[in-house]
This record gives sequence, C-alpha cells and structure tokens, in this order.
Amino acid sequence: MDQVKATTAFVANSSSHVVVDSAGIEKAVENIQGKIPKIEWDFEGIHYFDNGPLTVQYLFVLDTLNFCFWPDKKLSYDDLASGLKEALENDKSVFDADHLQKFTGLQLRNLLKWPRPLPLEDERIRLLHEVGFELERSFGGKASNLVQSCGRSAAKLVATIASFRDHSVYKGHQIFLYKRAQIFAADLYGAFKGQGYGEFNDISSITIFADYIVPAMLWKLGVLKYSSALASIIESNKEIASGSEEEVELRACSIYAVEKMRDLISVKLGKQVLSVELDLWLWAYGVQNPSLPHHRTLSIYY
Repeated sequence: MDQVKATTAFVANSSSHVVVDSAGIEKAVENIQGKIPKIEWDFEGIHYFDNGPLTVQYLFVLDTLNFCFWPDKKLSYDDLASGLKEALENDKSVFDADHLQKFTGLQLRNLLKWPRPLPLEDERIRLLHEVGFELERSFGGKASNLVQSCGRSAAKLVATIASFRDHSVYKGHQIFLYKRAQIFAADLYGAFKGQGYGEFNDISSITIFADYIVPAMLWKLGVLKYSSALASIIESNKEIASGSEEEVELRACSIYAVEKMRDLISVKLGKQVLSVELDLWLWAYGVQNPSLPHHRTLSIYY
C-alpha cells in the first residue's frame, strides 16, 4: 500500500486545516504503554461466520455497503452487519452474484428490515450490481475465488477490487485512501484469524481505514489538531463536503498519524503492532463514546 502511505504523507505535509501533532503522538504512545487492548474482530457478535466461502461472500457484500450511516440517526454499521447476517442465515443464496445484480432499494431495505430509504441508497444498489457483475464475469460468482486469486497478498487484493477504488484529487495531486478495499482484507484477516481465507503474507502493509469515527478519536487523543474554521464546522455538526480539502485532510492525516504511532510503538516499546489492530482499537473506543464530535460527510467512502 505504498501509494496510500506516500500520498497521505504528502497531504499531511501540505495540509491547511489539519495538523498531525508530533507531541500528541508521543503522548498517545506513552499513554498506551504497550497495553493496546486485544479486541476480537467480532467483539459485538453481529457478523456471520461459518469458516468458509459463504463468510467471504458475506464480508464482500458487507464491505461494499459499509459507508455513510450518519444521515439516518438510527442507522449504524451494526444494523447493516446483523441485518445481512440474518438474511444469509435465512437464505444461503441471497448474496449469489446473479441475485446481487438484481437488487432494488426496496429489496435491500426489506432485507435489513429498515423502514425508510437508506442514505445514498441508489449508490449502494449501483455498487451491489457492479460487484455481482464482476464476480460473475471474472470469479465464477464467488468472492472466495477473488481472494484466492490474489495469492495471499492483501495489497494485491486491494488493487484488484476496482469497485472499491477510493481516491481524491488534492492540490493537483491524486491521493489514494482505499478505505473499504482495505477493510475487506482486514475483515478477512480478523474473521479467519490470519488463517485460510484470512492468511496474508503482507497484512502489515494495510493502513487504517479513515472513517468519521477514527479522526474524532485521534483528535481526542491530541494527535490531530484542527484549524479554527474546521473545528467550528465539526462542533456545529455541519456537513463536510465530499472531496473537499477538509475531508481529504481529515482522512489522509489520520492514516499518516497512525502510521507514525505504529512506528513509534515499534521503537519505544519494542513490539510490532499492525495498523489494522490500531484501527480496530480506535474505532471500538470511538463507538463507545458517541458524544465525540464525529466528522460528517455524504460520501461512499466514509
């Protein structure tokens, strides 16, 4: 994931609205003191898992739809994960590639037992159709075949998932973030505990997945600092425009900051920590602190 690390470093060094605070990183790492909680992948108990190809199909669909919950104040990731789990338990063919290509917004809502249109519902349906088409055309309809084609390389898996490409143009430069594609690799690694479909020789290349919760946690830890204008937008609960400088900086600086935290943990504490482990810790802590001023943007990448 060299593209992600290099381009997010460019943003961090050129940022106008977000600062990665070196002293804040030092303090955060000192407070961790080698005691990052070991958080299990399915600590909430909301995911489908059967230790086989059906789990891979489930995770692929889940991560296709894993974005932009906040406009519906009652909707959360948990609703999506548990709703898809229940649907699959009731019908093992529900996420077959040919079915994905025919989904409608109403069908998805009924599947999740959700009473009203989902945020960015049309985009969610478009992505399901695209994923179903690509799986059927290139991988025999199976996400497990897609994973196996990548030869235990998380980086190759991320590069292969064209529909999850996540990049922005920032000050004339293309910035690569690949949030949901990297989440898919990390979910496989976490669900299968680094074995079978979750075995990757380069899992350490995966960065964090900057959503609307992780930057808030890094701000709380003093790792990120905001300009007064950006702080005002966040504190007043206003929407941050998708693709804006502020959005790109929040996401890119979060990735850059956690990579710096990871490097410092390695030096100071003499232990290797995966970015996926730091991301899960930050995300879980952020979910448990709903009063944090989360960063709201209408984007398929948040």
